[in-house]
Order: sequence, then structure tokens, then C-alpha cells
Amino acid sequence: MSRLTLALDVMGGDIGPRITIPASLKALDDDPMLSLLLFGDSRQIQPEIDKASDKISPNIRERLVIRHVSHTIENNQSVTDALRHSKGTSMRLAIEAVQRGEAQGCASGGNTGALMGLAKVILQPLKGIQRPALVSVLPTMDGNHSVMLDLGANIDCDAENLYQFALMGAIFAENRLNLVFPRVALLNIGVEAIKGYKSIREASEMIKKNTALNYVGFIEGNYLLNGVADVIVSDGFAGNVALKTLEGAAQNVIGLLKGRSRNDLLKPLFGWLMKILFRESYQRLRSINPEQYNGASLIGLTSVVVKSHGSANINAFTNAIKDAALQVRQQIPQKILDGLNK
Repeated sequence: MSRLTLALDVMGGDIGPRITIPASLKALDDDPMLSLLLFGDSRQIQPEIDKASDKISPNIRERLVIRHVSHTIENNQSVTDALRHSKGTSMRLAIEAVQRGEAQGCASGGNTGALMGLAKVILQPLKGIQRPALVSVLPTMDGNHSVMLDLGANIDCDAENLYQFALMGAIFAENRLNLVFPRVALLNIGVEAIKGYKSIREASEMIKKNTALNYVGFIEGNYLLNGVADVIVSDGFAGNVALKTLEGAAQNVIGLLKGRSRNDLLKPLFGWLMKILFRESYQRLRSINPEQYNGASLIGLTSVVVKSHGSANINAFTNAIKDAALQVRQQIPQKILDGLNK
């Protein structure tokens, strides 16, 4: 395991330092070769560190640097407004630390549009890539994983964009999931060749012609977690809706299995029975929980940038940090660039 430094926007997300600081400390404790630059308001950061002072070893303190920042980008800001007023914010300074080489990657739970825009301008897309995309690893019902992109970075995509997503997704899956010749599919409203937008049909033809891609055709939304494809490609609008639908459905069913009943007396008994009767199914559903695989990556950039869920809890944000560290160690950006130039 190699030494590395990550820059964190610890003000991002719905709760900020109350989540990101305990997560940072946990990530440092789990990874002795990791160092973190924390960009945020020290008046909010330090009390969270003080709360855990009895658990923080000298070794962890040496690998933790606070960079005080008084300005943040709000989640409800428009992308245009956020970018215009981004100077001196925790998110921008974290990305600039990567640009300067002080860190090898960054993570944030903040405004997705602003993170995408700033990363694209400051870190630059890889040569030949028109648009970076948000990609995430998803669990499948057979116990394996697949990757899906784009998950919201690009709402409108033409055929060339989708084709490039397929190329990047395949390279990402090969390295991130240790797959050989991963199966690539396009998310569509049907599996027939005549279905879907013109851009999707044109992208399908482009992917077919590239023999380096193991294209298996169109995939419908009801098969996203069935393991029929290793790489699922879509525009950012459809991808984001599909992902949020999967997460919401899983959380609702988990709530049912936990016994969220109006009858408080029967609730514990109901929850226990459901878990016993549907133990295997319950465990599979839990794997779809965003906490378990939190962290969508902006691939197609010259450096690693991970976007955490804004509502992430401590474990989820810890997983986002670990994901960023893993991608840096696997040299994902360089491997994507090498793969595109083959």
C-alpha cells in the first residue's frame, strides 16, 4: 500500500463537519498510509476533533492538516452562481490542492454541479474526453458488482458522449472490479433495436463497431441489479433517476423488514420474524443501501474526484474517502487515458 494524500471538502454535505470529521478520523485509523488535508471552517472542525481526542493517536494527528476556510458553496446554489462565487471556498481550494500536487485526489459531499464544473475547469478532462461522467459501483443480486454511468453530471448526451462513457466505464470496471472484457449495455426503454432516442440508437451502433468493447445491447431498468451487464451506460438524467429509484425502493423494503409498523407493541416481533424468514433477501437488500457503496467518481478527469451523497452518514463518507484512495492507488485516470489511446 502506497502513501498518499487526499484533499477533503469537509463543509460539503447536509451536515458538514459533524459527519465528515469523524469519517476522516476513521479513514485515517483504517489506513496508516493515508494523509488528509481538511478544507473547512476550523471553528467547526476543531470541536469535532476534540470530541474524539482520547481516541486519536499521535500518528493520526501527524497525518491530519486543517486548512481554515470561511466560505462554502451551498447545496441550493445554482451551478452558475456557485462557480461565479467559488473563489476561496472549501470545495475549490480542495480541488486546487490536487491541481498543485499537494494531494493526489479529493472528495466532497457538496453541490454536484459545482464540483463537476470546478473539477472540469481546474483539473481538466483527459485528452480526447468531451465530458467527464459520474460513475458508481453497484451491488448485484448475485453478490457481484457492476458500474453505472452517467449518474447526473450530464443531463443531455449525444451518441459520442454515450460512446465515450462506454469506453471509460469498461476501463473503470476492468480495474475497479478486476474484470476481463466486461459486458457493456446501454440503458433503454426496451431491448429492441428500434427503441429509444436517436442518440441511444446511434451510440449502440458506435459501440458495436468497437471490437475492444464487449457490447451486449440494450438493458431495461428492471434488470439493473440482475448482473446481466458489468457496465451500464446512460445519460445523466436517466441514470440519476434510476439510481435514486433503486436506493429508495431498497430503503423502503428494508424499513418494512425492520418492522416499521404503526403498532409499537407488534413492531419488534414483526421485525424479528421478517428478518428470520427473509434473512438472505434482507442481507442482499442491505447491500443496495447507499451507505455501503457511497461515492460516485468523476471519471474522465486528470485526477481522482469522488462525490459523496450529501446525506451520507459517517460510515458512508468514510467509504467515499476509501474509494478515492483506492482509485489513486490503482491509477484509474492514467489507465483510462492509456486505454483510450490503444
